[in-house]
Amino acid sequence: QVQLVESGGGLVQAGDSLRLSCAASGRTFDTYAVGWFRQAPGKEREFIATITWSGSTRRYADSMKGRFTISRDNAKNTWYLQMNSLKPEDTAVYYCAAGRTPYMISSSPENYGSWGQGTQVTVSS
Repeated sequence: QVQLVESGGGLVQAGDSLRLSCAASGRTFDTYAVGWFRQAPGKEREFIATITWSGSTRRYADSMKGRFTISRDNAKNTWYLQMNSLKPEDTAVYYCAAGRTPYMISSSPENYGSWGQGTQVTVSS
């Protein structure tokens, strides 16, 4: 059974940093792009970042460029989201996801077949 488990969320102040982790089990994703999304109350799920299977290519939502960094460690079947200079508008549930098709990179949630349960990030002003 495939399972993705996020960790690292919490309550922080504006300007702080957090590092989210996503540990996968049940299968390896070393030939799949992986990504991060978030969903705030009353809003649709929003793309944050994705990284190719090799780590050679990263894509970010424009609003997150320069503040967020995605990375992965295929040996650990884990990927990460480093978030710096957090703002109150970053408050949301953050989800990790693994691609549905090998080697395909996408910012669309429909192209991700495995999802974590989400971790809450709350940024106070």
